[in-house]
Amino acid sequence: MDKNQEKIAAAFGNRLRVRVCGICIANNRILMIRHKSLGAGHLWAPPGGGVDYGESLQEALKREFVEETGLKIEVGQFLFVHEYLHKPLHGIELFFEVHPIGGKLAQGQDPEMAVQDQIIDKLKYLSFEQILAEPKGCVHHAMSYAKNLKELRAMRGMYHYVNKAT
Repeated sequence: MDKNQEKIAAAFGNRLRVRVCGICIANNRILMIRHKSLGAGHLWAPPGGGVDYGESLQEALKREFVEETGLKIEVGQFLFVHEYLHKPLHGIELFFEVHPIGGKLAQGQDPEMAVQDQIIDKLKYLSFEQILAEPKGCVHHAMSYAKNLKELRAMRGMYHYVNKAT
C-alpha cells in the first residue's frame, strides 16, 4: 500500500461508514468527482460522503455537496442503497436524486484529508457513455448496475460489492 492509500485507509478505513451520495443530472450528464489514489489510480463517483453523528441524511448530503462541488442542492427522491466492502473500507451508501438550487460549481475538498493530501482532483458532468468507457475499477461500483441514465434513475433496492479476498 502506497503512502496515499495509507492516508486514505487511516481517514476512512477499519470502520463502518454511513455515506450519502447525490445523483445530479443536467443536460443528460451526471455530476461526478474524480478521486485520485483510489481504485485503479483514480475513481469517478457521484458527490457525497459520511454522515456525522446527529446529522440528518439530507443535511449531510447538502453539506457534502457544498464541500465537494460548491453547489447548494435540494434533496429529491431516495433511489437505492449500495454496500461496499473491500477492506479496510466498508461503507453503506444511500443514493438520492439531487437538484442544484444555488452556489457555483467549483472543485472542492475533503475535510477529512490534510490540504497536501487532498484526493479530489476533478469535477465534471459526464455522459453515461463516458462513465462506461472508463477502465474497470475507475468508476463507483454502483454505476455498473445501469446501462444508461434512465436505468440509473430507476434503480431501487439494495446493491452491493464485496471483495471476496477481504
